[in-house]
Amino acid sequence: MILVTGATGNVGGEVVEALARAGEPVRALVRRPVEPSAWQADKVEQAVGDLNDPSSLAPALDDVRGVFLLPGYRDMPGLLDRMRRAGVERVVLLSSLATVATDTRNVLSEYMIGSETAVRESGLAWTFLRPNAFMSNALRWLPQLRAGDVVRDSFGTVPVASVDPYDIAAVAVRALLDPGHDKRVHALSGPEPLLPAQRLAILGEALGRNLRFHALSDEEGRTEMAAAGVPEPYIRAFFRFYGDGTLDESQVYPTVEEVTGRPPRSFREWAAAHRAAFARPEAE
Repeated sequence: MILVTGATGNVGGEVVEALARAGEPVRALVRRPVEPSAWQADKVEQAVGDLNDPSSLAPALDDVRGVFLLPGYRDMPGLLDRMRRAGVERVVLLSSLATVATDTRNVLSEYMIGSETAVRESGLAWTFLRPNAFMSNALRWLPQLRAGDVVRDSFGTVPVASVDPYDIAAVAVRALLDPGHDKRVHALSGPEPLLPAQRLAILGEALGRNLRFHALSDEEGRTEMAAAGVPEPYIRAFFRFYGDGTLDESQVYPTVEEVTGRPPRSFREWAAAHRAAFARPEAE
């Protein structure tokens, strides 16, 4: 049995579905029950638990040998100790290239590094996934696209070889099921670096709309992030990464193809697959 944390998220949900398609026994960890239609109901178990409360996970860990794990929980060492004592053998951690930024003195790097350290010291077999930014981050443009054809966003001059969560999940599944991934760190990317305006243009083609990108100044970007409820330490981290250039996500890595045997999906493919998510309410 494989337990998937973050099972309702962009990556965790893809991991659940990939394991189900492969015919592997999979259990989705949720904080509260969700509609079975979220996954293939006849192939996926649900278990309720809170990763910030390791003692709540006993039923979820029954007969589990592998875990797809998200980072940053309150007591990562205690959580991993609970997993080890329950019989878990292998953990695939969704981490980040923030762990190897040229300046890791920020809240995002610190909690990612802390999570990796806890996994390394847990006594479990482990694999780390360090993806570039997700293609699904474009979903944050939804409110603006429902209101009009202009998207305002930060870091307009920063190219990113973003990666489809579908591909992150495909690599995670291979790391959970196949030998040869122990103590491996997989850096993951899509096939090409794109500026935000280029991603928006591709999305516009998929939607049949003429979309326009408006690059925010740093001051405007900080103000809009704060208004959206992003905590100040995270705002500082994002501007260190993308404003000051301490994190380079323009690099293209061969990992997806090396692990899965096929090239990573392009942003054009992601946009086509998620066209329905961007439908305007009046068109639904």
